[in-house]
Formats: sequence, structure tokens, C-alpha cells
Amino acid sequence: MDNNYFVDSDKLSESALEKKHRLENDPTSRTNHMEYMEGMEQISSDIRERVISEMQGFDYSKYTPADVLRALRHDTCSVEDFKALLSPAAEPFLEQMAEKARLETQKHFGNTVYLFTPLYIANYCENYCVYCGFNCYNDIRRMKLNMEQIEHEMKVISESGMEEILILTGESRAQSSVEYIGEACKLARKYFRLVGIEIYPVNTDEYRYLHECGVDYVTVFQETYDSDRYEQLHLLGHKRVFPYRFDAQERALMAGMRGIACSALLGLSDFRKDALASALHVYYLQRKYPHAEISLSCPRLRPIVNNEKINPLDVHEKQLCQVLCAYRIFLPFCGITVSSRESESFRNGIVKIAATKISAGVSTGIGDHESKYTGKENDEAGDEQFEINDGRSLKKMYDDMSGEGRQPVLNDYLYV
Repeated sequence: MDNNYFVDSDKLSESALEKKHRLENDPTSRTNHMEYMEGMEQISSDIRERVISEMQGFDYSKYTPADVLRALRHDTCSVEDFKALLSPAAEPFLEQMAEKARLETQKHFGNTVYLFTPLYIANYCENYCVYCGFNCYNDIRRMKLNMEQIEHEMKVISESGMEEILILTGESRAQSSVEYIGEACKLARKYFRLVGIEIYPVNTDEYRYLHECGVDYVTVFQETYDSDRYEQLHLLGHKRVFPYRFDAQERALMAGMRGIACSALLGLSDFRKDALASALHVYYLQRKYPHAEISLSCPRLRPIVNNEKINPLDVHEKQLCQVLCAYRIFLPFCGITVSSRESESFRNGIVKIAATKISAGVSTGIGDHESKYTGKENDEAGDEQFEINDGRSLKKMYDDMSGEGRQPVLNDYLYV
């Protein structure tokens, strides 16, 4: 791929602006989003076809209150029941859904809530995704931490008491190679009991290497499962290839990863269809890889720096709560993560109903954990990917969860 137009902290060149405008205004100038690029591994799996077929055939307007009540009476939630619970007809029954979800959560997870924090180590990106603050045409302050800086950030985080970390980068192989990420993961094993990654999708042999470096689980957001909408939002870069991204979690499991997480970014497209597809992605992976720990996230679109290109399809808190309750009822054993994109009050409430994991002490910038944890300013930190909503520290989150009757868990693994 031609990298010469990717920006750091400098302004875009005229030629880059011309290319950007052409990509935005002329669909014929873009590569086919369904065709694999050179070096992308193709696996043999029917999961994508099954998920997309179910999503495309989902007419949520046909469901009635009777369908919702029938779904709530069933001990086991079928795919058809789940569709009813996602439909507008279920909105008046949110209180009943929440109670059923609460009972399922308590049955399988008790009062526990798991805590983790993300660590962004680079924000360079080679993709043009119009809704993302890291996109290659966004004029932000770019930064990539070296190993000394990464270890310093990890030490600051670990001293707060955190035992699980999620390492993130922008999607740039040139700036954040698999080897660079692997070395960061080796450092993470010195400080944390659980290590996850949220990076660009890679091939099976690369996931295997990262697993050997200490990675326990892999998170990949499909963003939207609507391939037509996906094409409109991802105009350039490897991320544009819809099927390669879809199969990332399965490649990670084939490589021996202990766990994976799936999600759509709610608000990019029809959230009910994206919620259905996200859950079915998990549902089919669970049946194919029953040994794996598979979880769901539920992020909503948040403001970004210089955002003028995306008009989000609003998903309100009541609708998000409906999705999360439906997830829990349909997938009672599945972990559900609610990130700092959501408000303090919402997260305090949803962990009593459906969520099992939340982030604490969060920064989506590069190299600024010390400033957040100690108050020491860092003028060289890289810009954030998006604005967070709940900025509570680990201690505050731990105390708040305990005060709400939850049992905060920092780690529940023993290595022998």
C-alpha cells in the first residue's frame, strides 16, 4: 500500500486532499471492499454467511407484544425469541426484560464485575474510516510509544492495582508492526495477569505469535455488519476489506487464543440488525469453539476530533439497555463489556442487570496515563481516539462497585 499520504501531526498535502475528496465523492475510485488484499489469509468457514443471511432477513417490524411475552416465558431463548426481544415491540416490556436478564446474570456470574483498563500505545493509522479520530486523514497529534515509554505506562497502571490490560494501536502495520505489538505484550506479562489486544486483524500465524508473546484474548469490532454501509464508511486501507475483518476472531481462536470479543459500533447503521449480527457471531463461534471464552461489547458512537463526516444513527440509553438485556437472555454464559463511552450512572445500573465487565482509569490518548493517574502533565501525549464519558479511576470504580453491592474482580486466573 502507498503510505506517502498518511498524516502525522502535519497538515495534509494538496495531493492527499485531492485523494481524500475523490474517495469521499467518487465510489468508483475505491477498491472492492469484498475482495481480499495481497497477504490476507482466507479461511474456510460458514459463520459469516450464516450471520449475514440472518441479519438481512431480520424484519423487526413484524414482531408483536405477544411474540415478546412468549420469548420472556421461555426458559431457553431461541434465535427467533432473541429477534423479538430486539424489536420495537419489546420496548414496553423493558422492565420485565431487565428482571429476566438480572436473574440470568446472577445465576451465572453472581455479583461479580470484572475491571480492566485499555492502554493505547500508538495512534498512527493507514485507514480512512470517516467516523474514527485516528483515521489517516484526520489532523491530530500522532505518537508511537517506544518500549521504555510503554513499560513506564504499564508500571504506572499496575501500581494502581490493575491486573488486566487491553493493548490498543491504530491500524498501521508500518508504524505498529506485529513484532512491535508482540514486544509490548511481553512487557505486559511482567505487570499484568491478563493481557488482551485490540489491533488491526492479522493472519492465524501472527495471532499464534502474539499468543506466544503473552496475549490471552483478542477484541475486534466489526463496526457494522451491513456490508453496504461498511463500504460507505471505510474508504481506504486494509480495514476496508469486510470479510477479512469478519473472520478475525475465528483466526485468533484457530491460533490458540483463549478468548475473543465481538461487537458492532452501535449508531453506524441500523442498531437492531447490528445487535442481532453481533450476538449471532458470538452464538455460532461458541458452538464451533466451545472451549473458548467469547464475549460481547456494546459501544455506541462517540464524538471525535474534527468529526464532520458522520451523522450517527442515535441509539439512546433505553435502546442500549434493551440490547444488553436481550444479549444476556439469549447468551446467558457470555461476558458483556460496557466501556467508558457510557455514563457513570448507566454503568452503575447496567452491571446490576446484564454487564459483567467494565473499564476503569481509562485514557484513549497515547502516553498520558501518568498525567491521569498522578496529575503530572505530558505535553507530548498523542490525541485521543474518541471522548470518554466515565473517567473514574480504578480506586473510585472499585469503591463504587463495592458500594453498589457488586464484587469487583481484578483477576480470577491461576497459572500453574
